[in-house]
Amino acid sequence: MSYNSQSASRQSMDGAEFTFWRDHTTIALSPVAAPSVLGLFGFGASTFIVATNLAGWWGSTATSPTFLFPFAAMFGGLAQFLAGMWAYRARDTLATAMHGIWGAFWLGYGILYLFVAVGVLHPPTPFRPLGFVFAALAAITWSGTIAALALNLSVASVLGTLAAGATCEAVGMIAGSGPWRTVGAYFFIASAILGWYAATALLFEASFKRVILPVGRPSASPNRPGRPPSEPIQYRAGEPGVKIGQ
Repeated sequence: MSYNSQSASRQSMDGAEFTFWRDHTTIALSPVAAPSVLGLFGFGASTFIVATNLAGWWGSTATSPTFLFPFAAMFGGLAQFLAGMWAYRARDTLATAMHGIWGAFWLGYGILYLFVAVGVLHPPTPFRPLGFVFAALAAITWSGTIAALALNLSVASVLGTLAAGATCEAVGMIAGSGPWRTVGAYFFIASAILGWYAATALLFEASFKRVILPVGRPSASPNRPGRPPSEPIQYRAGEPGVKIGQ
């Protein structure tokens, strides 16, 4: 058999296989709203509540754990962790990593302070074990900050201030330095406010189908207030199950 005959035969078999799979394949689109709206709102709420306590705006050593643990676990933990898993379905690697890791942290933080609230656990002074947790979170979040610079400057600012806060908290808890912890608390407050802004911008964009608040997408110059987004965070017909990102 000649080379041309073999090639034609192979193409015919490939065409038949393609036709078979095309006729026997079903594609089901899975609608996914932008998960980071939920994740950023949950993050912002929990971080603001905890950070204002760390900064000394309210609460006391005796009463604060009772108020902290349910909201940290639900807002920052459950809501944000679910957002991370839904971001996984939307194939948003950055959101999956950041919401997932911080959601898991806030769940752990809530459980930790539940034990403190009921008197099972008495945190040491300085709280070095939690300091090393913040050190790990800081390293991960600095990586996320660098990655976010390529996608969304608003999210990069959220992660940058969050990473700075985690770094300060790590130093403060490990070294037993109150000023470092206070500085870290104010970085967290700034990150919470920036997170609220980023979530609001994404929420408005999804609702009004145009950019209301800029988020600083470096490669998308049409994303200016009042104009349709060049890369919408969600599609009307359910394509977020197919579209990469949000």
